[in-house]
Amino acid sequence: MIKDAAGQTGTTAAGGARGTAFVLGARGQIGRATVRALAADGWRVRAASLSGAGDPEWPPEVTPLAVDREDDAALAAALGEGCDVLLDCVAYGASHAHQLVSLADRIGSAVVISSGAVYEDERGRSLDTQDAPDGFPELPVPVPESHRTVVPGESGYATRKVALEQALLAAGDRLPSTLVRAGAVHGRHSRMPRELHFVQRALDRRPVRVLARRGESRFHPVHADNVAELVRLAARKPGSRVLNAGDPQAPTVAEIARAVDAALGVESELLLVDGVPAAERVGVTPWSGAHPVVYDMTAAERELGYRPVVTYQEALPATVEWIAGRLAHEDWRTAFPAMVRPYAFLFDYAAEDAWLAAGKPVAPRDGTP
Repeated sequence: MIKDAAGQTGTTAAGGARGTAFVLGARGQIGRATVRALAADGWRVRAASLSGAGDPEWPPEVTPLAVDREDDAALAAALGEGCDVLLDCVAYGASHAHQLVSLADRIGSAVVISSGAVYEDERGRSLDTQDAPDGFPELPVPVPESHRTVVPGESGYATRKVALEQALLAAGDRLPSTLVRAGAVHGRHSRMPRELHFVQRALDRRPVRVLARRGESRFHPVHADNVAELVRLAARKPGSRVLNAGDPQAPTVAEIARAVDAALGVESELLLVDGVPAAERVGVTPWSGAHPVVYDMTAAERELGYRPVVTYQEALPATVEWIAGRLAHEDWRTAFPAMVRPYAFLFDYAAEDAWLAAGKPVAPRDGTP
């Protein structure tokens, strides 16, 4: 592993090419973007995924590898003599943390993707908690990394992420690890593109966008390129830390609805409704919640000098074009199967039409939340 004059991994003493980077989950949304970012920054990147496929947007110097990270021997063999930094986009639970720590003698430092879903409110509600209003806990705005989290365990997504974090931080003397608590990740190659809610309606020529809670809900997004930039900076400055990852702004649902319409060149009427108007969850979107979820980004700015590379509004047209392109050839259920179970209610047009036909009262229709 290469170390600079200050003893940090990842940079040659001459300040030329960076060291070696190993990316687990390289074919995922964050992995694809980060492989590009690390390669552009001078790292020699090995991009590991289950398929071992490359990506046309990666430079030819990137080495794709087929690796099943659940196979300890296969991962160890793929690492070979080691790397200066390892990015793990697919780590869940303490077992994956222990797996990485067992290879600490071959890894200079690690950056591991966690989630903003780990935070809980004073009543013990998190984004994983079913009894929170629409799954949104009541958190401070913005929520800092020091805020309380769910209890670690294996019972759910958030509890496993906390178990992962705690095990890696406890082994910080052996493997310095930056834990990235990502917000609602957006951009191309998403398995669960929340923008589908409005893109599909535009393609279906729905004239109205019913928005629960007056369209004021906010669920902090983060573009994959902004996560990649944070990872790039953490790779240059190894340490044991937890950092939030969010875009410069957390737009409201109403702002997202308008922006998607603009990207597709359509116009629709926004009906802003107090609360949730029907048992069928008419007006609920993937960003809707009784309380805003906004992440504090000052720690990343202070510790790494982080600055976002793109805003939500700047990135949205490419995201919308990618989603629309998928829908041109496939039904949304086959294009994005991961969305079917949690968001099956999104396109219940019959319930929506029935509610509209009943003439239910709504907030003013000027489109201003």
